[in-house]
Amino acid sequence: MDIDLFRRLCETPGIPGREERVRALIAKETKGLFDSCTTDAMGSYICTRKPTRKAAGKTTGKSTGKSTGTPASTKPVRVMLAAHMDEIGFFVRHIDENGMIWVNPAGGFDARNLFASRVLVCTANGDFKGVMNPGGKPIHISSEAERTKVPGVEEFFIDLGRDAADVLKHVEIGDFVVIDTPFLETPKKLVSKAIDNRLACYIAIEACRMLAKRKNGHACEIVCAFTTQEEVGLRGAQTAAYAAKADIGVGLDVTLACDTPGVPDNQRVTKQGLGAAILIQDSSMISDYGLVEDFVKVAKKHHIPFQKSILPRGGQDGAAIQRAGIGARCIAIVTGTRYIHTSTEMVDKGDLNATVELLAEWLGGLD
Repeated sequence: MDIDLFRRLCETPGIPGREERVRALIAKETKGLFDSCTTDAMGSYICTRKPTRKAAGKTTGKSTGKSTGTPASTKPVRVMLAAHMDEIGFFVRHIDENGMIWVNPAGGFDARNLFASRVLVCTANGDFKGVMNPGGKPIHISSEAERTKVPGVEEFFIDLGRDAADVLKHVEIGDFVVIDTPFLETPKKLVSKAIDNRLACYIAIEACRMLAKRKNGHACEIVCAFTTQEEVGLRGAQTAAYAAKADIGVGLDVTLACDTPGVPDNQRVTKQGLGAAILIQDSSMISDYGLVEDFVKVAKKHHIPFQKSILPRGGQDGAAIQRAGIGARCIAIVTGTRYIHTSTEMVDKGDLNATVELLAEWLGGLD
């Protein structure tokens, strides 16, 4: 398990529309892994890996770990993997006369999680650390009614601890902001901001690395799309899917793991430690039944722990692939994550490894 890659993916700032740093990191880490790579008009990084064996199972060349590009006797199945690069964050919308920065959200925030947050304001002049708090009185001078009120996201501002002139010198309207918290590894878990959805980027990279080492290669053509602007409406995946014209689409994402106090057991969606999650339904799509069965068979054959999941609210990039052009058979393979859309998102190491292995084995066995 490449914990260092996972950490660097999570720590790199990149909100919807400003994913360029994440894209650069992925490009560097995947050099030589794909046959071709391009950045589309939406900023999505589209990487293609051609088949390394014929559909009948015979290899097209020596097992070098890299695609030979030799065409199979029949047209290979084209699979599009979608992993969005963006994390929820903010755009700077106003700087007041005191140098306080007011922001507009890019993605869905629960304001209860924003109190006393440390943030990183990312500008052309460098990145600046600051703190985020809502306007209003501190606890010592506020009334009981004021203390119990939950402010809206629009009431939060950022204090860089600098004079107004200094702030105006470095920060402009349109600069972006991310939550700034350290990456944490425990014996069984990984904790960070932006696990949604750098986790999927990691899974896509690691699964393709496994395929590159696989003795029998893979017979399908893989279009790995590291997409943009998912958190504001699956925008990058939609354009990428139109270009890819895939036969099969796989959305890679986090999903809820509400196996924590205060949530009824029948609403937990997934439970950490039970393995990769095969999505049956969310509010954006219903997975293709045949693909669900295929993934279940692969998991059982290779003794990969898995669970099935249904997410009542929320969606992922697979829905954009499913409805692009003439459509495609689609499924989502997800990983249960605690505390989604906070700065302390948590994933189980075993579940993460199981998701990588399940995806790689399914791709490797697909004719």
